[in-house]
Amino acid sequence: MIGFLIALISGALMSVQGVFNTQVTKSSSIWTASAFVQLSALLVCLGAWICTDRSSLLRVFEVEPKYMLLGGAIGAFITYTVIKSMDMLGPARAVMLIVVAQLAVAYLIELLGLFGVEKQPWEWRKALGMGVAVAGIIIFKWK
Repeated sequence: MIGFLIALISGALMSVQGVFNTQVTKSSSIWTASAFVQLSALLVCLGAWICTDRSSLLRVFEVEPKYMLLGGAIGAFITYTVIKSMDMLGPARAVMLIVVAQLAVAYLIELLGLFGVEKQPWEWRKALGMGVAVAGIIIFKWK
């Protein structure tokens, strides 16, 4: 149950953050706004680390395979694409497409067992759920 609640909070925060970041780009540029977002995230994470953890920061470099360290670089492009999509489509449409893309890619990762994730079998009900999500986008966009 707590995982469900955390996921709901995450989705809500992503939507609010996307709107905030899109507004910041109107006063600067998309890459300046993205850099500020990443810098402020770094400061919050360092503050949380100081207050709670204090394990060695260098232990992250022990991860295998090393390409797993690209999450931060991917995060920069996530920030960029969220800002651009919200600016071009509006928050509701952008978030719907983002969530469906996340769901589709996450399911594909599970089906293929990519990136160290345990491989899962194909399930028609999950494919049907994806279809319902896509239908929701079509209905939402329909005028």
